[in-house]
Amino acid sequence: MRNHTLLNEFILWGIPQTEGLEAVLCAVFSFIYLFTLLGNLLILIAIVSSSTLHTPMYFFLGLLSTFDILFPSVTCPKMLLYLSGQSPVISFKGCASQLFFYHLLGSAEGCLYSVMSYDRFVAIRHPLRYMLIMKPRVCVGLVVVAGLVGCLHATILTSFTFQLSYCGPNQRVGSINVGFLALTLLISVCVCYTRIGIAILRIRSSEGRQKAFSTCSAHLVAILCAYGPVQILNNVVSPMLNSLIYSLRNKEVKRSLKRVFRNVLLTVCE
Repeated sequence: MRNHTLLNEFILWGIPQTEGLEAVLCAVFSFIYLFTLLGNLLILIAIVSSSTLHTPMYFFLGLLSTFDILFPSVTCPKMLLYLSGQSPVISFKGCASQLFFYHLLGSAEGCLYSVMSYDRFVAIRHPLRYMLIMKPRVCVGLVVVAGLVGCLHATILTSFTFQLSYCGPNQRVGSINVGFLALTLLISVCVCYTRIGIAILRIRSSEGRQKAFSTCSAHLVAILCAYGPVQILNNVVSPMLNSLIYSLRNKEVKRSLKRVFRNVLLTVCE
């Protein structure tokens, strides 16, 4: 026989060593969250409204922006309510739901980074066959696989978290599960970019090498942010940085955004 304690709710303790700074943190995180929503929404509008951006690369970018809208929305609203002085209590079901969707969207986005790395490899290594290889059916299939991996990962972690007793080796189940998936995805990204680097070095003209590198530079920066030090605040900061990276470093997105703003201004002036 084992003793069991039934829980109906949890109390959120907040960020350690930030007592008295709740109002400041609420203002900062509110700005970041709103900027994230607006930035990624603008990228989605730019991709949908421009026919020149209806390609596999921007299809994946649009999905990344969608994930970057949904991912912080899992935890940020509750965090902002707590920082604004509302009740720090979260229900058992609410906590389980947050954990499930956090891991679902986080791991699916990690898979999407790997898919986008493969997409950039195909674009640079096989430019003439790019549209044939990355046809719509293949793109949708890759996204479905990413979603299934995220769902499986989230289901396993959530069930382990709320069913296993936290004694002995059970404490390490979640860490091993998360670490294994993250390491696998990171290795896949490294393999793709190693092959991309080799393909770029084989290009004879410096102009061709520069053009090839520019096609994946924004995604490479986003990868460094996702797996780098920013990972500490990955559910808040990384989604905001992605919108900045792709809007500032991608000429096609900037051109489409300018067109969108111009059309909006013309509509308002009329």
